[in-house]
Amino acid sequence: MGHPDLDLSNQTAVVIGGTSGIGLAIALGLARAGANVVPTGRRKDRVQSAAEEIRKLSRRSIEVTTDVAKRASIEALLQASRAEFGSVEILVNSAGTTKRTPTLDVSEAEWNSILDINLTGTLRSCQVFGPHMIERKYGRIINIASISSFHALYEVAAYSASKAAVAMLTKSLAIEWARHGVCVNAIAPGVFRTELNSSLLDGTARGKEFLMRIPMGRFGKTEELAGAAVFLASKSASYLTGHILAVDGGSLASGVNQ
Repeated sequence: MGHPDLDLSNQTAVVIGGTSGIGLAIALGLARAGANVVPTGRRKDRVQSAAEEIRKLSRRSIEVTTDVAKRASIEALLQASRAEFGSVEILVNSAGTTKRTPTLDVSEAEWNSILDINLTGTLRSCQVFGPHMIERKYGRIINIASISSFHALYEVAAYSASKAAVAMLTKSLAIEWARHGVCVNAIAPGVFRTELNSSLLDGTARGKEFLMRIPMGRFGKTEELAGAAVFLASKSASYLTGHILAVDGGSLASGVNQ
């Protein structure tokens, strides 16, 4: 048995955007730490396979599809989770999208769509789940920021702006909800190779430049985010709120690497 304060047994975690990539790795990490987990997203087939993976770890799950662009969809997710588990202790906001476009060419529709999913989607989810946690005087919310919350990445201005805003939304909620026992933090992943970005990284000049700037000299593996998520979701993090935890192989620390 690990450290008792890191044990998430009898707690329920909802992971929005939890059916692939970073979100799925976090969902599985929370389940391994003892939590029942609801991994959710827009695609029914993915929700089913993610829930199946949670059950294989001998945890409970339910299958609900969720679209963060629709508030009613998030409300239905909260209701279904409460109906099955009674309460939700942990919320992870990992739904995200990106598109590489020179900023002069970004249409308002593309800009609005990226901000709506990455930033406003996180707000909607916090507004829906927050009152439940405030009422119970306990909650752990983990938003997914990015190294691009701090560093600009070439030709993804909408994504980077949305992630900088997620970092400040995290801090804003943290100071509003601290008195209610709800801790709000974010993980800022560095460069993790996922379906979302593999075409931008594999064998490209951009991929090479990233590797040059990462002291560990490699991209992250999504399962390497699990420990940070378990910690932030746990009782061990009881005096930690408004923090952005970078899991990035040292890239934000990096000036010259040789």
